[in-house]
Amino acid sequence: MSTTKWVIDPTHSEIGFKVKHMMFTNVSGKFSKFDATIEAEDHDFENAKIEFTGAIDSITTGNADRDTHLLSPDFFDAAQFQEIKFSATSFTKINEGEYELVGDLSLHGVTKSVKLAVEYGGLMKDPWGNTKMALALEGKINRKDWGLNWNSALETGGVLVSEEVRLNIELQFVQQ
Repeated sequence: MSTTKWVIDPTHSEIGFKVKHMMFTNVSGKFSKFDATIEAEDHDFENAKIEFTGAIDSITTGNADRDTHLLSPDFFDAAQFQEIKFSATSFTKINEGEYELVGDLSLHGVTKSVKLAVEYGGLMKDPWGNTKMALALEGKINRKDWGLNWNSALETGGVLVSEEVRLNIELQFVQQ
């Protein structure tokens, strides 16, 4: 069986995240510059090879001051660590339309394994005849596992920024 390559459609994809601010409000952000590919032997996608890179300096939360702080050495240190990378080690079908994606996430000079739940949206032809495929991914990571340790204690107890980061990723791919 031949391998099919899929490339990301960045205009119809989003790499998003949420963290708790002051222990009770969600702050959302995203990376606006990224690339991803999938190589699969069939449209079942089991054991597909998935690679992703994102530009750290493309982070945006809708607040310029916060974004500048995130790029500083307190958090991502974008001057030293320009990319976030993900390389799949397994992509396993759980049920119809549900997969488990495990891979190595490299961020801030640290590589650790992460597990993401994946919803497979199916295949469809767009109006121009291109075959498209959609994936929705969710997961949680602890930012401190990658050395993103900055925080500030609150007078009322707790911390300014949660350790848990929730990943919300919507991807659309085009078959090559």
